[in-house]
Amino acid sequence: MGTEPAPPRRPSRRQILGSAVGLAAAGAVGGYAWHRSHRGAPGDDFPVPTGGYHFERRTAPARTVARAADGRVLATFTDGARSAVLAGPTRVWSESRTTDAVVRGDAWVRLMPGAWRQGREATRWFREWFPKALADRGPDVLAVAFQYGDGAPDRRTASGLRYAGRAHFGPEVPGLPPGSFHRRDEKSDFYDYLGIPWTFPDGTRKHPEQERYGDVDCSGFMRLVWGYRMGYPLDATNDTGVGLPRRAYAIAARAPGVSLIPDTGTPPADLGALLPGDLVFFSIDIGRPHGIDHCGMYLGPDDDGHPRFYSSRSQANGPTMGDLAGRATLDGHGFYARGLRTARRL
Repeated sequence: MGTEPAPPRRPSRRQILGSAVGLAAAGAVGGYAWHRSHRGAPGDDFPVPTGGYHFERRTAPARTVARAADGRVLATFTDGARSAVLAGPTRVWSESRTTDAVVRGDAWVRLMPGAWRQGREATRWFREWFPKALADRGPDVLAVAFQYGDGAPDRRTASGLRYAGRAHFGPEVPGLPPGSFHRRDEKSDFYDYLGIPWTFPDGTRKHPEQERYGDVDCSGFMRLVWGYRMGYPLDATNDTGVGLPRRAYAIAARAPGVSLIPDTGTPPADLGALLPGDLVFFSIDIGRPHGIDHCGMYLGPDDDGHPRFYSSRSQANGPTMGDLAGRATLDGHGFYARGLRTARRL
């Protein structure tokens, strides 16, 4: 654990995005019905179901899909993953500095205490947790991620620790021109952004570098959001462990969860398995020894139908969904589409 308690999860002041949970709603192979009444909070613009839930099993990947009595898709739970994709009020995100694209949708991504397995919908834990999760409007994974983007206000704990606010990628590398792909240095992890030392489960203690305060590289950003903020376990190294390794290539290959797209060394032809919150991985820097050298979080399709992702990038100098250094869509023949290799659901 770290030296500072996890910050309180306050509602976001900005509208954010999701994507249609219904992307996972094809091909039922079975079902389980649970009938019980649950009501949403006053003023909630998302109709929390009052007539019970119905559960269906799907494959590729193996998962359980929850529906309301009226047929609406309410949630997707993937076998082996802790992240749940829940339906909620539609949210919108845009980033005018780097793109004209707008992403909007109804997906809210939250962590369950443990990995999903078939039949958990029948447990007492799930029956108590699910209606509360559906009605929860506190920041989810997507909301937390955008607390580090353009214009994000600083947020501090009671002790004064800044745990959110505009993040940058890393310090400038001397001698490189402004347009260089590597203008800003990697190696900034979540504890650098926070400016505090951190002790990992294996006893390894890391200390922040003063010149990297407020900075996170691509994998450091995922560790900041999923690990420090949402409570997913974090490892100190790139070896196989209990949580997220340090580097993008190690997260792609060794992190817990479910591999959605195999790495064949070429861009995948089918992105249909992706849901908001999934981690996407790229090979974009020719000559890197590990192949995978960048990672981000899938957001869903923009208003033009192009799948977009959010990541911390050198040329944007921090988290972005925009098009600096290349078009940030996963389809077509743009820079990041050509570099996309694999995806994982935590």
